[in-house]
Amino acid sequence: MTCLPDIVPGQKKLGLVIDLDTCVGCQACATNCKEWNTSGHSAPLPDLHPYSAGAEGVWFNRVHAFEAGEGEQGRTVHFPRSCLHCETPACVTVCPTGASYKREEDGIVLVNAEICIGCQLCAWACPYGAREFDEDEGVMKKCTLCVDRIYNETIPEAQRVPACVATCPTKARHFGDLGDPDSEVSKLVRERGGYELMPEMGYRPVNRYLPPRRQASVEAGPYEDTPTPMDVTNPLLRWMDKVLSR
Repeated sequence: MTCLPDIVPGQKKLGLVIDLDTCVGCQACATNCKEWNTSGHSAPLPDLHPYSAGAEGVWFNRVHAFEAGEGEQGRTVHFPRSCLHCETPACVTVCPTGASYKREEDGIVLVNAEICIGCQLCAWACPYGAREFDEDEGVMKKCTLCVDRIYNETIPEAQRVPACVATCPTKARHFGDLGDPDSEVSKLVRERGGYELMPEMGYRPVNRYLPPRRQASVEAGPYEDTPTPMDVTNPLLRWMDKVLSR
C-alpha cells in the first residue's frame, strides 16, 4: 500500500476555499475545469453518449443544488464538489501500486496513470466521491488543482490559479496555501467560520467551505410614500388627477 508523507507543522497545503453564500450554481467552474483538463495533466477527459440519454463522462468538478431552511430563511444552496486533497487521504493508502500519491512539497493528491491498474479501490475508499474512472483508458482520474497551470511560468502570475477559480463570475472560489495562517485563504476561513467536509471521517481535508450568511428577515412590506388617488379627499383634486392620468 502507498505511504503518506510525514505531516510537518507549517508545511505548504494548497487548496480551495468555496463560498456557499455567493456560489450561484452557474456551472462555469465545472465547464472551465473540463475545458482545461481535457488537454492538460490528466487528459483526455472522455464523454460517454454526450448527445443522448444516459450521458456520462469524467468531471473533476460537479455542482449540486439543494434547498435549505424554511420560510423567509429558505434558500437554494449550490454545493461544488471536487477532490479535497486530504492530509490523510484513504484513497492513497489503499492504492496497491502507488499510483495514487500525495505530494510532500504542496500537499496535492495526484494519480500516476502510467502505473494505475484501474482497480477503483481509491474510489471505494473516498467518502467524498471525488474519484472519476476513465472507462476509455481504464484508469482513475481526479482534480489536480490544475498543477500544470499553477506552476506554469509562461502564463501571467495572476492567472496561475486553478481553472475553476479563474472563471468563477461571483468570486466564490479562492485558492491559496491553507498551511500558512497568514495567507488570504486562511484569513477568510477564520473570518467566515470556514469548515471542513465530514470531519468525523478523520481524513482532514484541506479544502474549506464558507457557510451561507443568514438572510435579513423582512418584517414589513414596501412602504409607498406617494399618495394614491383614494388618499385625496378633495373632489376637485380627485377629478383633476383622473383627467391628468388619462
